[in-house]
Amino acid sequence: MSLAAPVLYLAYNPGVTPQTGGLPGLSVLRSVVNSINLFGIIAVVGALAISLVVWAWGHHSGGHQAEANGKKGATVSAGAALGLGAANGAVAFFSSLGSQIH
Repeated sequence: MSLAAPVLYLAYNPGVTPQTGGLPGLSVLRSVVNSINLFGIIAVVGALAISLVVWAWGHHSGGHQAEANGKKGATVSAGAALGLGAANGAVAFFSSLGSQIH
């Protein structure tokens, strides 16, 4: 085995690319993932509403701990909504970016 063999092995292109319609059930999998995303967004709306109520209640009752927890919950809910909404675009962006690496 020559010294260059491991380097040539690392540079080998296996020729694997994503193919639409390669396996049966792809439309069902997409539907399931879309439904999971929808349920996540609905849960985030509920969590945001509850967090805002806790924040307001803590502020008006003088409960500083409840107010802080409401703020944290609202921030986390907003971040989760951002992540759920941007998931498809983020995956598409990084997949496109990764396909440019040669």
